[in-house]
Amino acid sequence: MSADQVRPGTVIPARELSTVPGGTVPVPDPGRLTHLQLRRFAGCPVCNLHLRSVVRRHEEIEAAGVREVVVFHSPAEELAEYTDGLPFAVVADPGKRLYAEFGVESSARALLDPRAWIPIVRGSWRVVRGRVRGPALHQERGRLGLPADLLIAGDGRVVAAKYGTHAYDQWSVDELLAQADAMALR
Repeated sequence: MSADQVRPGTVIPARELSTVPGGTVPVPDPGRLTHLQLRRFAGCPVCNLHLRSVVRRHEEIEAAGVREVVVFHSPAEELAEYTDGLPFAVVADPGKRLYAEFGVESSARALLDPRAWIPIVRGSWRVVRGRVRGPALHQERGRLGLPADLLIAGDGRVVAAKYGTHAYDQWSVDELLAQADAMALR
């Protein structure tokens, strides 16, 4: 863990984040847990692969008392092309302000780690087959971002955090639900 990464027990100041295509979302949500996902860029095939699992099980996630908020380091107008039908808040952070605040890094290991290769191929194959729209060829903030997951209580306290070591290293829905269940038992 780098010095900038938040750890359980850290208190996140309350804020309202602008969503795509409009509106705001409170982080933290005072009435429930917030799962703040910091992903890569608009149209990232690996991110899309993961988010499909979140969409499929979104009702389960909400029933566990968790609000999903997904952040990408792309401009809102670029992200808007990918957000139709997503049942959760999507936030554009093209300046990577939140990434810096929470210590989310970029590294060549995002793509070079062999554990990322199968998800890269699977996600890219969906683009090649025309099932999803591919990303822009040029990514102003780069393609080497690492993912991060933060679970934040209503009072702003981080209760769990995961910083990915490669592009597909994030909590699965089962891991997220286990974290939420552990919070309910406290």
